[in-house]
Amino acid sequence: MNSTGRRARLVLDDGSEFEGRAFGRPRSTSGEVVFTTGMAGYPQSLTDPSYYGQILVATYPLVGNYGMPDDSVDPYGLKRHYESDRAWVSGLVVSEACSRPSHHASVATLSSWLDEQGVPGIEGIDTRALTERLRSHGVMGGRILVEGASEEEAGGAAGTGGRGALAGPIPGGAFTGPIVYGSGGEPRIALVDCGVKNNILRCLLGRGAEVARLPWNGDLSSLEYDGILLSNGPGDPKAYARTIATARRALGADKPVFGVCLGAQIMALAAGADTYKLPYGHRGQNQPCVERGTGRCYITSQNHGYAVREESLPELWESWFVNGNDGTLEGIRSTAGPFQAVQFHPEGCPGPRDTEFLFDRFLDEVRRFASGRSAA
Repeated sequence: MNSTGRRARLVLDDGSEFEGRAFGRPRSTSGEVVFTTGMAGYPQSLTDPSYYGQILVATYPLVGNYGMPDDSVDPYGLKRHYESDRAWVSGLVVSEACSRPSHHASVATLSSWLDEQGVPGIEGIDTRALTERLRSHGVMGGRILVEGASEEEAGGAAGTGGRGALAGPIPGGAFTGPIVYGSGGEPRIALVDCGVKNNILRCLLGRGAEVARLPWNGDLSSLEYDGILLSNGPGDPKAYARTIATARRALGADKPVFGVCLGAQIMALAAGADTYKLPYGHRGQNQPCVERGTGRCYITSQNHGYAVREESLPELWESWFVNGNDGTLEGIRSTAGPFQAVQFHPEGCPGPRDTEFLFDRFLDEVRRFASGRSAA
């Protein structure tokens, strides 16, 4: 049997309740309840730091059917099949959690892996009705309450505290840096880590770059580098005051800067634009984005709850990509310097990697600027 046999409830801030069965770690929790439209890729999503503080709802009705992969690492020391070293979601909500996975590389069931990670799950939920409620009323705080487990673990009423109220960086997430990968590579990229996914690192390292990874509140002043990448991460971009200040100083220099997801919002704020919270965000692997100027549409992987106000873009900045569904801004770039950012995830994992060429463009620009400085 996949579930623990215990009954469980998902209680939303608006008072609505959904009854189901507990699986994973049988404990109560709280968080912001969000949904993803991806059909697959749950190992990568569960370990994406951008989901910190959130209870993730899977709209696809069957989750866990190919199990969970092993913890093997790639040549860079990064986990091959996961986007970080641990699960970051507060909880998982599914219609059905598969208890008998079928995949040659599976080493555990979804339930046993979540239990190991300390993450509670609830299945038997009408996820269609739940998603419709979140689409109609917007994402909101919620609690997973497991029969026999302490409700105090959930942090009291949903949305009033605990991880459900997360607004900024991962607490305790700062590390002393930099951590250097691909030593001796060229060019050297300073990666400002707000919750970076492993495949962003791989996309840079696989293209010959050396990466110096610094925490979101790290200091770049004493670091030698050729370009900067502002990473993805959780929470409200306006809570990253130190990162915004770092980005603002970077925009005053002549070295290329590239932002991904939260990094795009931080770049926009550093440039003088504004950000706002979307009603229910974009999470999944099927979001169409149209490139301004070319009209070409790309299917992209996304995970964000905030966006940049297009009308707030200052002079010398322009819209680069827009969402094909709702017209929200998906990319910005400077017309006066080597600064650009996208709201979607060009590295995929999970999802399409059709826009991975943006890393090539970024590194080509970094090399061009680096060679120009050397010649001068």
